[in-house]
Amino acid sequence: MKIGIVGLGLMGGSLALSLKKLPFVREIVGYDHNAEHQKIALERQLIHNIVDFQSIKACDVIFLAIPVNAITALFKDLTDLPKETTLIDLGGTKERILKAVPLSIRRNFVAAHPMAGTEYYGPSAAIENLFKDKIVVLCDLEESGEHQQEVAVRLFSGIHMQLHYMRSHDHDRHAAYISHMPHIISFSLANTVLSQEEKENILLLAAGGFRSMSRLAKSSPQMWEDIFRQNKNNVLHAIEHFEKELTVLKRSLKDDDWDTLHQRMKAANKLQDIFS
Repeated sequence: MKIGIVGLGLMGGSLALSLKKLPFVREIVGYDHNAEHQKIALERQLIHNIVDFQSIKACDVIFLAIPVNAITALFKDLTDLPKETTLIDLGGTKERILKAVPLSIRRNFVAAHPMAGTEYYGPSAAIENLFKDKIVVLCDLEESGEHQQEVAVRLFSGIHMQLHYMRSHDHDRHAAYISHMPHIISFSLANTVLSQEEKENILLLAAGGFRSMSRLAKSSPQMWEDIFRQNKNNVLHAIEHFEKELTVLKRSLKDDDWDTLHQRMKAANKLQDIFS
C-alpha cells in the first residue's frame, strides 16, 4: 500500500520510520506546510518523497499527524476521498475531532491516539521505534468502515503497538488527567521557577526530580494550545481536582499537620504499584 503522512514532525516522522519496515508498505510520501520540515524529512530519509496535498489524497492510507485544530480544519478538503481510502488521525483529543468529521467520509475515518511521544518536536526529533510496545487508543471504531478498521489494526499491529478501544468521550476525560493536566502542571512549574530563580541557581540546584517534572514544559506550545482548547472542560475538571489535593497538602504544611501530610504522601506511593 501507498501511505501519505500530513505533518512531518515528531509523530509523523517517527511513524514513517516505523511503517517503512513493513513489507506490505511500498511507498511513503509526505506533505507539510513548513518547507524546512519537508527538507529535513527528505534529508533524514523519513519518507520516500514530498508531494502536494492533492497527491496525498491519492494514497491508500492517509495519516494526519498535525495539531488537533488543524485536523478539524483540514476535513473540508478531504470530502472527495475514494471510498476505499483509510484516513487516520493521531490527535491527542478525540471527541471534537469525531464530531467534525464530514458524514461523507465518516466511514473512511479512524480516530487514533498513540500514547507515545517525547518533549521534542519537528522532523529532527523523529526517532526509530517511538511506537513500539506503546498503546494506541482507537475511538468509536465501530463507526468506521470494515475495510478501514482492518487497515488500521493491521498497520498499528504491524509496528508493534498495543491496541485498545474506547469511546471518544471517555478517552478525552481520561487523557485530561493522565496526559493533559501533567503538561499544564509542567508549564506552570517551569514558569514559577523561571520567575523566582536566576538561571545560575536553576543549573546548580536542579536535580532529577525537577528535571523530570519540568521536562514536558519543552513540548510544542502550538500543539498543546490546540489540545487544551479542544478538551477545555475535561482539563478544567482535572485541574480543579488537583487544586483540591494541593490545598490539603498546603494546609497540612501551614498547620504543622504532619500526620495528614504523611498519610497523603503514603497514599500517593500506591500509584507506582499500578505500574509494577
